[in-house]
Amino acid sequence: MLSFSKWDFILRSVQVSSYIPGRIRLHSKRLIGNHALCKQVDAYISAYHEIESVDINVLTGSVLIQYQPTLLRANHELAQMEQYVVKHLERR
Repeated sequence: MLSFSKWDFILRSVQVSSYIPGRIRLHSKRLIGNHALCKQVDAYISAYHEIESVDINVLTGSVLIQYQPTLLRANHELAQMEQYVVKHLERR
């Protein structure tokens, strides 16, 4: 389980809709129409140099995170985040 962090807060407030190594898509109804929250989430995630890009759609509440798996997994906190995502992937 993740230690309490902003990642913990972010992941507990989203649905994990897709995952392949290097690409994670999350959705949150709280982001829809909330430009301020989108900016906060974007700033937090983008601050990690292991993350290549973050694309947040304020209209749909979608967050697309792209990264190099080996680089991301070298950061213990981000490796835990990735494992949390894998475990909580919505199976459809």
